[in-house]
Amino acid sequence: MSVDWAALAAPDLAEFERLAEQAYARLPEAFRALSKGVVLRIDDFPTEDVLRELDAETEFDLLGLFTGVGLAQGEEMSRTGQMPNVVHLYRRPILDYWAEHDETLGAIVTHVLIHEIGHHFGLSDEDMEAIEAGAEAAEA
Repeated sequence: MSVDWAALAAPDLAEFERLAEQAYARLPEAFRALSKGVVLRIDDFPTEDVLRELDAETEFDLLGLFTGVGLAQGEEMSRTGQMPNVVHLYRRPILDYWAEHDETLGAIVTHVLIHEIGHHFGLSDEDMEAIEAGAEAAEA
């Protein structure tokens, strides 16, 4: 099968959101059930405040971010006025990373999703790698 590369364009924000939703749907059911209520937000870049707070050198340094109260801290925090937990995916840095590495865009989005949701759970890198392996198996 030949791909007409001249007709292809990078996914826009809406297409990227669909890609992220599909990647999320392939995550293990137990993982999705525990992360119920986490909002998925797609932006081109992190805000200047986020870049400054995380001491990023450029707007391409950050592929994603979890904001909110993780499950490990949830019981200690007051619920009054609490904003929803959000996983931010940054489209342009992810596309830049994709262009420089030998991975599919879907695999990169899945990796970032798992990593950022993993912060919500307080998971170890090993736990997140196991979840990612499960998601890859579901995709195959």
